[in-house]
Amino acid sequence: MEPLNAEDPVSIGPFRLLGRLGAGGMGRVFLARSSGGRTVAVKVVHAELAAQDEFRRRFAREVAALERVGGTGTTPVLGSDTTAQAPWVAVGYVPGPSLRTVVGEEFGPLPPATVRTLAAGVARALTHVHSAGLVHRDLKPGNVLLTVDGPRLIDFGIARAVETVTDGGLTSTGALVGSPGFMSPEQVRGEKLTPASDIFCLGSLLVYAATGRSPFGTADSGVHATMFRIAHDEPDLTDLPAELSGLVRACLAKDPARRPSAEELVETIAVADPWLPADVLARLGRHAARILEAEATPTAFTAAPGEDTPVPAAPKPPGGRRGRTALLAAATALVVAAAAGLTYAFWPDGGAGADGGKNGAGGETVSVTPSPAGIVPAAFLGAWEGVLRGSADSPRDAARIEISQGAAGAKAAVYTRASEEQMCMGRSRLVSADEDKVVLGESDVTTSVPSQRCTPLAHQTLTLRSPDVLEWSSGAAKATFRKARTGTAMVPAAFVGSWKMENDPLIYGENADRYSDEVTITQGPIGAPVLRTQRSFPRLDDQGAPMSDSVTCTFTSLLASAGPPLVIAPGTADLDASDRDCERVGTGGYVTVDRFKGRERLLVYPMLDGEPGEYYRR
Repeated sequence: MEPLNAEDPVSIGPFRLLGRLGAGGMGRVFLARSSGGRTVAVKVVHAELAAQDEFRRRFAREVAALERVGGTGTTPVLGSDTTAQAPWVAVGYVPGPSLRTVVGEEFGPLPPATVRTLAAGVARALTHVHSAGLVHRDLKPGNVLLTVDGPRLIDFGIARAVETVTDGGLTSTGALVGSPGFMSPEQVRGEKLTPASDIFCLGSLLVYAATGRSPFGTADSGVHATMFRIAHDEPDLTDLPAELSGLVRACLAKDPARRPSAEELVETIAVADPWLPADVLARLGRHAARILEAEATPTAFTAAPGEDTPVPAAPKPPGGRRGRTALLAAATALVVAAAAGLTYAFWPDGGAGADGGKNGAGGETVSVTPSPAGIVPAAFLGAWEGVLRGSADSPRDAARIEISQGAAGAKAAVYTRASEEQMCMGRSRLVSADEDKVVLGESDVTTSVPSQRCTPLAHQTLTLRSPDVLEWSSGAAKATFRKARTGTAMVPAAFVGSWKMENDPLIYGENADRYSDEVTITQGPIGAPVLRTQRSFPRLDDQGAPMSDSVTCTFTSLLASAGPPLVIAPGTADLDASDRDCERVGTGGYVTVDRFKGRERLLVYPMLDGEPGEYYRR
C-alpha cells in the first residue's frame, strides 16, 4: 500500500481514505475506513472513462451484480454512487492474496486437501452468484482471493444475468469476455451461457491450483490455439493428484448438462480445517505484521482522535469450523487485527494494480510458468493463410494453419480448409522441425461441415521462404501461405452488423415486399459462427405461382479465414428457424465490403462463378 498523494481526495462518500492500494487503466483503488470503523476498499473510476456513457453503464452493472450476490463468498457492497462525477463503489476489504499470486509466484501448487476446500468455497460463492440469476464469466486465478477463512470471489465487471448472456465469449464489438485458458467451450464458441459455464471454469481453476498451470495451455502459445483446445481437446491433467481427478473431470465435461451444479459440489466435497498450508498462513502473518508497522506510520495511516482499531468479524469457512492449530490462530489474529492489506485492485483490465497487473491486458491471464519446451522455430509460430484454388481476391479453396510451440508428437497445429462444398478443421501432430522446414503428420478432424464429410488431412510440409511467406504442401496440393492475424476478434469492424438486400420491384413485381434477404455478421475467432443469413419468400404452388404463405430459411456459417476477403463455410440450416422445404446445407463463399454510390455495401460471393448477393446496412 502507498500513502495518499496531494492529488487524492481525503474522503469519498462517507469513507475516509487511508492509502492507495493500486491504480490501473480503469481507475484507482483506495484503502478506506467507514464512520463505524470498518475497513473497506473504494474503487474510483478515472475521469476520462467516467465521461463515457457505455463505461458508466458497465460500471453500474458491476455494482448491481455485486449487490445482487449479497457478499457471501464475495465482496459485499457497502456504498456506491455510479452517477457521481467520478463514479465509485466501496466493498468489504478482503484479507488475502490472489490464487495466482500464491500458486504462480510465492508458494507453488497447493496440496489436494487445500484444493478440495478451495473448490467447496468457490462453489459456495457460485451458489449465491447463480441464485441471484448471474453468470460470473471470468473465473480465473486472479479473481479468487485466499483468506484464512476461505476463498473469496471478486471482479463482477463482466458478470451478466443468465437471461441476457447470449454473447458467449465475445461482445458485439469483438472484445474478449473471459480469460483464455479459463473459459468454457460454450464461451469460446460464442454460445448462450448458463451457470454450467462457471463450473467448467472452476475445473480449470482447480487444475491450476493443483499443478500450477491451465489444463488447456495459456495465451502464450496463441489465443486461438488455446481456445481451440478448450473447445475440442481433452484437458491435460498431467501431475494432477489422483484424488482430485474425479472432481476435476466432472467439472470439465464438454457437455454443460453433464457438469455438477455449484450446490452439488458444496454438498459433496469434504473440506479441511485449517485449509491453507502452514507456509501460506505464515506468509499471511508476516504480511500482516508489516501492515501493523505501516499503521504506526502517520503518512500511511492516521486514526481519528479516539478511534479504535477496527476488528472486523471473520466469516465462516466453507463446510464449517472444527478447531484450528496454534499457527492458524496466530495468523488469524495478525491478519484480522491488521485488517490485512492484501486486497488487490480488481478492475477488469490489465492495468497495474496492487497485484502488479499480473492478470494481463484485456483481462487475459498471463502465464507465470515457463513457456512450453518445443522444437518449432519462432519464425513458424502463429497463423498462415493461403489459397489452394482460385486467387487471393476470388478464392475457391482456402486454407489456414496456426502453429503453436510443442515437442515432437504434440498436436501443435490447427488447420482449417474451406471450399464450395465443405469446411474442415483439425489438429496435426508435429513430426519434425528445423530452421527452414516444419513437417506435420497425423491429423484429427474436429469440425466438419457438412457433418462427417471431412477426412483427416495428409502429411503437411511447411517451408519458410521469408518472415511473411511459406510454401505449403500436402500430397499433390501446393500453395503459398502468408502470415495472418490471430486472436478472438478476426472479423474487421467494417463487416460487423446487420445488412439487408434491397429488392427491385421491376424484378420482383407486386410481391417484392414478400421477399426478404438479411445477413447478420458478428465478431468471433476462426471456426466461430459469425455469419447468419435469413431469407423469406412466397411458397409456390405446382404451377410456380406464389401462394399466401411464406418460406423462411435461416443459415449459419463458420469463419474459415480472415483474408481479406473473409472466407466462410457452407451455411448450415438452423432447423428451429427454417421451413421444412429449406436445404440443409448451403455453399461456401467469401465476403467483402465496399462503398457503392456513397453507401456501405456487403458483397457475399459464392465459391463458384456467380454474382454476389448485395446487402446494405440496415
